[in-house]
Amino acid sequence: MASLWRSFIRTFFRLLYREMAWTYDLVAWLVSFGQWTAWGRAVIPHLQGRRVLELAHGPGHLLVAMSRAGFAPVGLDLSPQMGRLAHKRVWGAGSSMPALVRARAQALPFRAGSFDSVVSAFPTEFIFDPATLKEMARVMEQGGRAAVVVGVVFNASLPARLLKRLYDATYQQEPPPLGLADALADAGLTLERERERVGMVDVLIAVAKKQTRQPAAPRPGPGAASSHEPG
Repeated sequence: MASLWRSFIRTFFRLLYREMAWTYDLVAWLVSFGQWTAWGRAVIPHLQGRRVLELAHGPGHLLVAMSRAGFAPVGLDLSPQMGRLAHKRVWGAGSSMPALVRARAQALPFRAGSFDSVVSAFPTEFIFDPATLKEMARVMEQGGRAAVVVGVVFNASLPARLLKRLYDATYQQEPPPLGLADALADAGLTLERERERVGMVDVLIAVAKKQTRQPAAPRPGPGAASSHEPG
């Protein structure tokens, strides 16, 4: 029975992001008591630079918020339905139009070092794919930053406890896979964790920094003394 329920939930979320995308905002509002977009915006203080790539931009709320905060965001999503929703939202908000790209996160169509930050809010498991992590690191500048909203921690209030039961039942609070830190390290990223209080929850934000390459030590010239020679 549990496997059937999990399969149903996966199918529901797939439809929600594609064929039923027009209901996404309503469902997100209901399952967060209207706080969904505020939870996503909690990631903005953790961005750096101006050029930001958002993976899985969804209906475009975070793109609009980043534009208004002075960033120059680019949104990427594989869902054409979400692309259309984001296009309408950005134009309707009067924001400067971010570029919207339809592509897979595991094969980003951008040159190396194109962005100062990469961001994603409540993404699905694609974000933990080693191929995604390596692509994120590739398109970031040296010392760049990735910031991902991975979940929320509820306080002890009655509304929060009700929401937690719903999240647990729909597998929205599953822990990151084992070996994530190793996969990040393989991609050249170091992991930090942050919390931002938003209403009745703490928003959990995984911040990963791209390791800065150290310049290679110059080789000694032909006339240099070797370390084993007497002084």
